[in-house]
Amino acid sequence: MAFRSWKCLLLDRQDTFAKAWRSRRGGGPSLRWKRCSHWSTGKSLDPEVRAFLEENTEVTSSGHLTPEIRLRLLTPRCRFWKEKPDLWPYGDPFWAIYWPGGQALSRYILDNPRVVKGRSVLDLGSGCGATAIAAVMSGASQVLANDIDPIAGIAMVLNCELNHLNPFPITIKNIINSEAGNWDLIVLGDMFYDEQLADGLHHWLRKCIRIQQTEVLIGDPGRHQFLSHRICSQLHKVIEYSLPEYTRQENNGLTSSTVWSYQPSDSLESC
Repeated sequence: MAFRSWKCLLLDRQDTFAKAWRSRRGGGPSLRWKRCSHWSTGKSLDPEVRAFLEENTEVTSSGHLTPEIRLRLLTPRCRFWKEKPDLWPYGDPFWAIYWPGGQALSRYILDNPRVVKGRSVLDLGSGCGATAIAAVMSGASQVLANDIDPIAGIAMVLNCELNHLNPFPITIKNIINSEAGNWDLIVLGDMFYDEQLADGLHHWLRKCIRIQQTEVLIGDPGRHQFLSHRICSQLHKVIEYSLPEYTRQENNGLTSSTVWSYQPSDSLESC
C-alpha cells in the first residue's frame, strides 16, 4: 500500500521535523509563507495552495475518535496515497494525518467541555487543528493554534470552515523556549518523538506551570520515546481510549491513546 510508504516516511522524517521545532527561528517549508509568523482571523488564503489542498485531501469524519469533527486528510482515495511522497510540493504533511494523541485530547475535550469552557487554550503542535476545533466547539473563550508548518495553518483554516467555525488565530512561530504565555490550558498531542525536543518541551511546560499556573494536558498512544522520557514520572493518567480499527491500522497496531495531566512537583523543578 502506497500510504504505508507515506506513513513510514513521515515517521522517519520526524527527526528532521524535530530539529525545526528545536530551532529558535522555527520556519516552514513554503517560500511564499516563509516570513509569515502569525495567522490572524480574516486573513485571506493563498488561492493556489488552497486549491491544491482541496484537490489532494479528502473530507472525512470516520475512522477516528471524533466523528463530530470533519477534517481534510490523506486517505486511500487521495492521489498522493498512491504517488511517490517526494512529488508532494510542500513540506512533509504531518498535518494530513489525525494522530492518535490528538484524537484522545479532542475526544476528551468534547466529552468534558468544562475543561475548556470560558478558558484560554493553546494547542501546541496543532497539525490538522482538531484539538483546537474541539476547544472552540466546547466553549473556550480564546484559542491559539501553533504549528511551525505554514501549510498546516492553511489546512486548519479549511478545517474550521468544514466545521462552520470562524478560524481561530494561528501562529507558525516556534514558541518553545519563548516567554511563558498566560494560558489557562496548554494541550499537545504526539509531540514526544525526539529526545531533545521532549527535553525542551519538558522544561518549557514546567516554566509555564510555575510562572502562570497553566494546566497542561498531553495526548500520546504510548510511544517508546514518550514512555521512556523522565516527564512520565510527573504525569497523571486522566483517561485512556481504545482506538478505532482504522486508526490502529494507520499507526502500526497501536491500540489505545491516553490523555495525561502534567503535574511537576516542586522537588523536581531543577531537573
